[in-house]
Amino acid sequence: MSACLLALATDQGIATTRGALVDGLPLQGGRLSPSLFERAADRLDFSVNLIRQPLGRINTQLLPCVLLLEGNRACLLDQIDRDSRTAQVRQPELGMQRQELALDELAPIFTGVVIYCRKAFRPAPDPARAATPSADEHWFWSAIKANRRVYRDVLVAAFFVNLLALTLPLFVMNVYDRVVPNHATDTLWVLAAGAFLIICADLTLRMLRSWFVERAAQRADMVLSSRIMQRILGMRMEKQPASIGSFAANVQAFESVRSFTGSMVVVALIDLPFFLLFILIIGLISVYMAAPVLVGALLVLLYALAVQGRMHKLAESSSQASAQRNAGLIEALGSAQILKSFNATGRMQAMWEQATIFLSACSGKQRLLGSSVGTGAAWIQQSVSVVMILVGVYLVIDGEMSQGALIAAYMLSSRALAPVSQAASLLTQYHQAATALQSLEGIMVSEQERDPSRQVLSRPGLRGEIEFRNVSFTYPGEDRPALSDVSFHLRAGERVAVLGRAGSGKSTLEKLVLGLYRPSSGSIFIDGVHIEQLDIAELRSAIGYLPQDIQLISGSVYDNVTLGIDSPDRGRLLEAIERAGLKGLVGNHADGLAMPVGEGGRRLSGGQRQGVALARALMPDSAILLLDEPTSAMDSVMENHVSSALGQLSRGKSLLLITHRTSLLHMVDRLIVMDGGSVVADGPKQAVLEELNRGAIQRKAR
Repeated sequence: MSACLLALATDQGIATTRGALVDGLPLQGGRLSPSLFERAADRLDFSVNLIRQPLGRINTQLLPCVLLLEGNRACLLDQIDRDSRTAQVRQPELGMQRQELALDELAPIFTGVVIYCRKAFRPAPDPARAATPSADEHWFWSAIKANRRVYRDVLVAAFFVNLLALTLPLFVMNVYDRVVPNHATDTLWVLAAGAFLIICADLTLRMLRSWFVERAAQRADMVLSSRIMQRILGMRMEKQPASIGSFAANVQAFESVRSFTGSMVVVALIDLPFFLLFILIIGLISVYMAAPVLVGALLVLLYALAVQGRMHKLAESSSQASAQRNAGLIEALGSAQILKSFNATGRMQAMWEQATIFLSACSGKQRLLGSSVGTGAAWIQQSVSVVMILVGVYLVIDGEMSQGALIAAYMLSSRALAPVSQAASLLTQYHQAATALQSLEGIMVSEQERDPSRQVLSRPGLRGEIEFRNVSFTYPGEDRPALSDVSFHLRAGERVAVLGRAGSGKSTLEKLVLGLYRPSSGSIFIDGVHIEQLDIAELRSAIGYLPQDIQLISGSVYDNVTLGIDSPDRGRLLEAIERAGLKGLVGNHADGLAMPVGEGGRRLSGGQRQGVALARALMPDSAILLLDEPTSAMDSVMENHVSSALGQLSRGKSLLLITHRTSLLHMVDRLIVMDGGSVVADGPKQAVLEELNRGAIQRKAR
């Protein structure tokens, strides 16, 4: 389906790549599913309509469209001629070349699902409104608004539920005023039967209402969770926060937003306007009986509003304290071995307890204020009931109201104040949800690696030419630049080693080539094209990367080596395992490639982790190899094996090797020496080595 979407984009004159369309999407077997098709099309500002429709009813005015075929296949339908019973289609299996098919051939393989896809109209952005997106554009409110039809139906159901809530008060009033004085038992049974039927209808409506609201909440939750995770994974590295624990706490704050927008909250908010309906009915019985209810509702809301300022401050303090404590927890778990080795667990324990004491105090005050609203609302509701009985008795004695009307008004008062009390309680939860939403807002507006407004070039066959032109770069939060005016040119297929002291900027070079960071100044070119014009997923697919700090995912050796590859070739996998020196490790373990590595690779030694990471870098047939200290953690036997294998493999590929070991220099022809973020030497290997031995480069660096 991605080929069909790519063809539609080309038809519309949109320059894009498959990587730009599917990067970051949870593909199923490397393919776009119909549900993911809409998310991919949204990146092109396409509106999508997926419907079931026979071939004979397809709207020819909306062609081309996507047809889903048997066997998880799809094709583009360009034209359909019902007179000659033929269709013009494009199939990915045939290189998206247009071909003519008879409808009798197409019908048996057509599943009946049609996807109409059109470029959506987007008005020109208004700079004055850029900072305040509308509900249709906002990441949160647009997901809620997408279920507006469901909420409309829920509102209708709520109207009837609240209307049927009048049944019992009216039933009681008629029984006391008409049945009891006249001993009309036949009427009693008729009224009781009618009341029972209405109660059953009320039960059905309530269950349907709850089901629809929960369904809408689940849909919104799926959309919002996907959007949040997509923004997190797509965030530029320089925009990521310094503390992962605090960042994770902010993401977990979504639970507060989700619970606040849950079914009970929606039902309570929908029921709130019907307070006026019950007040109106009570007023029709007696205006004097409606007054206590109005006063009680006003007191409940006033008290709830009065504590909002304090609740807001406590919610912010709790959020910050929770983020700090979570940051400490993540750090303690990740550094448990170091903390134990240096007897520093007490320091972490003290930090945890201090944060817990502060958080407990804030949360306790918040709960006390929240419970005071609920307790106060209950007290006011009981007081209103007592006042209504007092007023009602005098009205009954004066003959202005019957006993049945008194009981009915009393029952209606409880029903009227219930949504008001619920709304007051919701106000106490609002600030926690609002604080969480505000923290998520920073994530959702953060700069992404992919700019939807930027059209990128498709370069599937990168040769591996790399050029830095006056590149400078400073890491976020740092004053000293990691790179300063760096320029060099690496030809396609050239093998270059980068030498230098620790902190000289060697690893930063590779991160910039990968597009993980953007230069502060200067330009980077890949195959003569500015790196910003290339699709980031396509670029990274052409690079085999071994970082200095090895990071493995929780899973097996197979999962880590084939990371990012949808359909790994078995032969190439075994070849990568052999070249990385892992044949013995995999062959001697009972699970083989399914051998678990543990979280972060903790079940492997340092050399084994490096071997797995190296195999991962060698697994794709990449035009560029970026290897950062590829054998630093290996023993001499494994290092010799890997050094020999890499020397043979790297021929014909562009190699940028960062190393301190002279044993690896046999695989390169050129050396670049860096110091203090600048290139201090660049030339043929033998010439640079001679300068290093004479100390000429060190004097030049000073």
